[in-house]
Amino acid sequence: MPNPQLEDWRNGGFGLYIHWPFCQAKCPYCDFNSHVVANIDQSKWLLAYQSELRRTAIETPGRVLNSIFFGGGTPSLMHPDTVAGIIETAKELWPIANNIEITLEANPGSVEAGRFSGYRDAGVNRISMGIQALNDQDLRSLGRIHSVADAKAAFDVARNCFDRVSFDLIYARQGQTLETWKSELSEALSMAIDHLSLYQLTIEEGTAFGDRYERGKLRNLPTDDDAADMYLVTQEICDLHGMPGYEVSNHARAGSESLHNLIYWRYGDYVGIGPGAHGRLTLNNRRYATEAPKPPAQWLDTVKHGSGETIRTQLSLEHEVAEYLMMGMRLNEGIDLDRYTALAGCSLPQERIDNLQDLGMIKVNGSRLFTTHNGRAVLNAVLRELLVE
Repeated sequence: MPNPQLEDWRNGGFGLYIHWPFCQAKCPYCDFNSHVVANIDQSKWLLAYQSELRRTAIETPGRVLNSIFFGGGTPSLMHPDTVAGIIETAKELWPIANNIEITLEANPGSVEAGRFSGYRDAGVNRISMGIQALNDQDLRSLGRIHSVADAKAAFDVARNCFDRVSFDLIYARQGQTLETWKSELSEALSMAIDHLSLYQLTIEEGTAFGDRYERGKLRNLPTDDDAADMYLVTQEICDLHGMPGYEVSNHARAGSESLHNLIYWRYGDYVGIGPGAHGRLTLNNRRYATEAPKPPAQWLDTVKHGSGETIRTQLSLEHEVAEYLMMGMRLNEGIDLDRYTALAGCSLPQERIDNLQDLGMIKVNGSRLFTTHNGRAVLNAVLRELLVE
C-alpha cells in the first residue's frame, strides 16, 4: 500500500524562495536576516545563487515550479540583471507552471522604484511593497527611510509596470487608536489593487524595539484589547471593500491571493536559497527542513565549498502533522480533514472538534475544517486545543 506521505507536498505545490540579505537601513522592529553594507558584488551573488539552484534542482527533478519569491532584506536593491539571471536559471532547471507567480519585495525609495521596469523585463510579475504606514511621523518611528509621498510615488510606478501589486501596513503602532487605524486602512483600500498584507506590530526579542520594550521605553503601545479590536475592525472594513482576509494577515480580491505564500500555508515544498533561508523538501520519501547560515560572507563561502545549506533535519511524522495544522488553520479555507488523516494515520479527536464548534471557534463543511471570525482572532488558543496530545 503506498505511503500517503510520499506525495503529500503536491497538495500545496512547489516554490522557490530567494533571500537577499541586504538593506539600506535596519528597521527597529525587524528580526529578519538583513544587513547594511556599502558595496555589493552583484555578479558574485548571482553566481552563488545559480550554483545553489543547480544543486537543489538535481534533488528535485521534474517538479513543476509554481512560484518564485524574492524576499529579504530589500530585494529591490538587486540589479535587474541579477534578478533576470536567477529567473532564467530557474526556468532552465525546472518545468514552469503556466501561471507562475514571480514576486519581488520592494521598498518605496525612488532608486528602487526606478528599477521596476527592469524587474518586469526580467520576468517579475508581482511586486510586494513595504509601505508599513501612511503617516510620516509613524514611518520615522518605525525607522523607515521613505516618506508617505515617496511610497505613493513608488506605488504609482509599480502599478504602471505590474498588474499585480501588494503592499504591507503595520498596525497597533505606538500612539495609534482604533479611529486613526480605520482612517488609514480606508486610505490604503482606496489605493489597493488586488492584495494587502496587514500585520499587527509584534515586539520581537533581539530587535531595537525589543530592547526598548525591555527597558520600559517603548511607550504608548495599544493594549491587547485595543489591538484585538483593530484586528476585528480590519476584517470588517476589508470585507466591505471586497478584500476579504484569506489568511490571518493577508487580504485579496478573489483570485489574487499570493500563490507563493499559499504554498507555505497549504504545506507544500519549497526550496530556500540565500543567507538564513529556510526550506521544506520531500526527498527520498521523507520531508526535511533545510536551513542556510545567516552571515552573508559565511553563506558565500559555504556555497563555494559545494552547498549553501548547512542544516538538513528530517521531520518526524508528529512534527509534519503539527506544521500542517498550524499553517493550514491560518487560512480562511482551513485544512482538509481527509488529508490530515492520511498524513497522521488517524483522525483529529472528534470531541475536540465538537468542543470548539460548540464554542463558535471552528466550523466543519464536508472535509474542510476552518476557524470562524471569532476563532481566527484567538487562533493560538484554537491550535493549542487541537494540538493537545
